[in-house]
Amino acid sequence: MKKSLMGLLAALPLIAAAPAVAVDEHAKQSEHAGHGDHSAHGGTAKKAAAPAQKPASAPATKNGVQTVDLTVTSKGFEPSDVKVKAGQPVRLVVTRKTAKTCATEIVMADLGINKPLPMDTPVTVEFTPSKSGTLRYACAMDHISGLVTIQ
Repeated sequence: MKKSLMGLLAALPLIAAAPAVAVDEHAKQSEHAGHGDHSAHGGTAKKAAAPAQKPASAPATKNGVQTVDLTVTSKGFEPSDVKVKAGQPVRLVVTRKTAKTCATEIVMADLGINKPLPMDTPVTVEFTPSKSGTLRYACAMDHISGLVTIQ
């Protein structure tokens, strides 16, 4: 009995270590969850900054409203980084162009916005930022995201 107990105790560190390996593998998979087709959807990874990121897109301003056209493609939200000015209304016009995405909604949690994105239909999201900073927008699963930088 004593030998079988010793064998069981010797196996415990291996059992305890197993979940850490599984978590590490999952983390590696989740690091790449910022763009593209997300049929596996593992975890709630935030979009990692790519070394050669495109510069932020500037909005077109008409009648005092900063308007930005966003498209959902197989690469995610495009553009994924937008710069706007504080104190002026912002209008995001989002059009989903692919069915192979989890970005079937746009969520701006900080503003309480959650709108469905039907295929090939422009959806308008409007808000007026009062101060500088960043606002994050994402799909409902929080796998595909972008930023609105407020200056």
